[in-house]
Amino acid sequence: MKVIKASKERPLSAAKDLRAAVGAIIDDVRENGDEALLRYNEKFDSCRRSALRISKEEIAEAYAQLSNEEIDDIREAAENIRGFAAAQRATLKELPAYSPKPGITLGHRIIPVHSCCCYVPGGNYPLYSTALMLAIPAKAAGVPRVAACSPTMKGTDKISPKTLAAMDIAGADEIYAVGGAQAIAAFCYGTEQISPVDMIVGPGNSYVAEAKRQCYGQVGIDFAAGPSELLIIADGTADAEIAAADILAQSEHDRVARGIVITTSEKFAEEVAAEVERQLDELPTAEIARSSWNDYGEVLLADSLDEAIRAANDAAPEHLEIQTADGEKVAEKLYNYGSLFIGGNTAEVFGDYASGTNHTLPTMRAARYTGGVWVGTFLKTCTHQSFTAEAMRELAPLVTRLARGEGLEGHARASEKRFNKK
Repeated sequence: MKVIKASKERPLSAAKDLRAAVGAIIDDVRENGDEALLRYNEKFDSCRRSALRISKEEIAEAYAQLSNEEIDDIREAAENIRGFAAAQRATLKELPAYSPKPGITLGHRIIPVHSCCCYVPGGNYPLYSTALMLAIPAKAAGVPRVAACSPTMKGTDKISPKTLAAMDIAGADEIYAVGGAQAIAAFCYGTEQISPVDMIVGPGNSYVAEAKRQCYGQVGIDFAAGPSELLIIADGTADAEIAAADILAQSEHDRVARGIVITTSEKFAEEVAAEVERQLDELPTAEIARSSWNDYGEVLLADSLDEAIRAANDAAPEHLEIQTADGEKVAEKLYNYGSLFIGGNTAEVFGDYASGTNHTLPTMRAARYTGGVWVGTFLKTCTHQSFTAEAMRELAPLVTRLARGEGLEGHARASEKRFNKK
């Protein structure tokens, strides 16, 4: 693999300090509850509101600040996401009765978690699309209590009106003006104004990701997401202008986002690197995108598509685009990715907003062992069983022997006593 443009290694030196800082915030919220949340709201966002929960009047006010087109756009995207989530839910079937032997009935139920928090980032941009991606599949799964939270706009007591409208359109039952690691701690352990939940989902900055990591176990999480990633597999038929635009769409997320091109064409490699630089000169978000591209962008030249595919599977990127002559054939060989985009017509940003698939996806090679948020994220497959007396008497001797073989006499007797009952 020839390196046309290399990237830096991600810094790890600050990880210890991050863990300590986030741990201190979590402890503060556990000990001081709302007092800590209100203090952090003022410290980080200059927000001085005392009621953390958003009122119906505030939601109505948010709608009033948006144009009809903006509201219609959010609703249209929501319908696509809702339709796909419903279709996914329909594929998950309960198993009411399976019998390995007469008198034994086994099965499973598919049960939604009872409550969840959908964390919607604020930061540089109002990421209202994330509200749709989190709350809609939770509601499609049947979660009875779907809470959502987001930090307020800097220097105000208000969540972005687009984010607030999107949370409402997505079906959130409760909405709170709080963000950061302190929000994760609040929904994990509870405060005076916030009841704890069973699961927390959603992306965020390094503090949010670390807080989810530290709270996991006390509360369920989707995964601890890192910086956004896009990898493009391309051959000589790919369009350098399109590929460069997709790379910059990822790069503008933040300074540590990563855009990677692996191509079999040296001509295309040179073209796409030059095209990124050209488009940067015209991009309003160039300050962030250029920093990301300069530090973490990569262009690699592979000897063959098979080598490019092997490299992509090893990288396990969040977003994976195929821009080759036979994209479907390449797709058959790929198995590590958060979401796959096949062909030059299939922009990654379509999945970010409105195609219907979810954009909350695993990063930092986590796609090796998990997919993204989907309706199944909020569902538990829980087994059950029942025995007749005859079936119990048939299986008990086997279980008794197996238990004694492990040296667990209490297990053996729990089986044996049933067998010996007349």
